[in-house]
Amino acid sequence: MGSFKGHVLPGTLFLLVGAWHVWAAVARFAADPLGFRLRVWNPVGDGALRHLELYVIAGGAFLDMCIEVLYSTHLHFLAPGGGVNPAHLNDLEHGGMLLMFFLFGALALISQKTRYLPLTEGALCLVGATAFTAEFLLFYFHSTTHQGLEGYYHYLLVVLIGLCIVSSILGALLLESFPADLASGLLITLQGLWFYQTAFTLYGSMLPEGCHRDVDGHVECHGHAAGERGEQLANFQLFAYVFLVFVYALGCYAVAAARYGHPDLRTMHATAMERRENGADRGGFVGSSALSREQGVI
Repeated sequence: MGSFKGHVLPGTLFLLVGAWHVWAAVARFAADPLGFRLRVWNPVGDGALRHLELYVIAGGAFLDMCIEVLYSTHLHFLAPGGGVNPAHLNDLEHGGMLLMFFLFGALALISQKTRYLPLTEGALCLVGATAFTAEFLLFYFHSTTHQGLEGYYHYLLVVLIGLCIVSSILGALLLESFPADLASGLLITLQGLWFYQTAFTLYGSMLPEGCHRDVDGHVECHGHAAGERGEQLANFQLFAYVFLVFVYALGCYAVAAARYGHPDLRTMHATAMERRENGADRGGFVGSSALSREQGVI
């Protein structure tokens, strides 16, 4: 993954799966808010493409794993004297991480298409959390070897992966929670976008002013001020992506509510607005009545 293509390929996988997950979760909630149930994967129609998401996960992870283990190493992952070639340990680590996502997609397919491994949504959530944990450990220890701006971009990636783990575990515990399902899709989308940003910044044309790549391909910044400016730019980029994902979720909700809006959705909204208006008439916030009593005593 230490290249532009090595970040863009997994980024594309996360982005596609995450964006589809957000839309599917919002559409299912708009269609039946009271009967909503969390789904680890979402079918594409009822025909031959029903399990497309799982094929994309398993196939994409397998393709990326083959690139890391076979193409990047040129089949020289064993040292001449025996043992693992230390020059390609990095590629094998990436391959091990991608293996976990391949297993997640494969297990979900087996669970859905056969009767040999029936897994509940909660169990699949935990399998997904395990895959994210493997990714977290890989990039966490990678971040200790990356220095400066490289380390900071990977540190932010580790934070996003950690949030993906938390959202997957929450999904296993709260199977009827729309916020937990939506958060999982949003974080996967955000992780995909950050893979793209890391690729363009560290290996593409968006390297901050005052920083350059050395002969080994590592990013170095001229002085402390240039490094700080690069980190501040990374913070701004992450904020921009959070805002973009937020707008995408709102757009999905508006479209889904217009197309699939269940009467219960409008009823829930009307009830919430009525309670808010009644609360405003009584004082506007919790404890206002107690405050009014205290003022009367005074």
